[in-house]
Amino acid sequence: MPGKHTRPLGRIDLPVCFGTPSNYRKEVLSFEVVWFKGTYHAILGRPCYAKFMVIPNNTYLKLKMLGPNGVITIESTYEHAYDYEVECIKYAEALVEAKTLIINLDRLCSKAPDTKRHARTFKPVEAIKLILVDPTCSNDRMLRIGVTLGSK
Repeated sequence: MPGKHTRPLGRIDLPVCFGTPSNYRKEVLSFEVVWFKGTYHAILGRPCYAKFMVIPNNTYLKLKMLGPNGVITIESTYEHAYDYEVECIKYAEALVEAKTLIINLDRLCSKAPDTKRHARTFKPVEAIKLILVDPTCSNDRMLRIGVTLGSK
């Protein structure tokens, strides 16, 4: 994941199998578990290639390995690879945007005034004028307005 660095939460050993019932290879691989969601469930890298003695061909999107009854070929399509690439890019962009949003939010929070500090320094105006809220009604509800307040 571009720009994503993390410490793994731990490791898990899982059996991985390639091939068909008549010609397959099965090995136990160690995977590192991370806290963030990814576009892949698992990433097979050099340790997998070494354990299975895989020959990857990125041009043709194929992995070849020796099985007990001949060569095992794992293949994909360009459309499948493209879809995963697009999904990975969108996910990486969303992570970058989220990180930027968090940084901006932290910056705004640090600049925000302390509301508790200002609440203690509030002093009501001494000179006030009482005005009826609704002169047509007889409920005697009054509104208090400071005398020093401008006409607007």
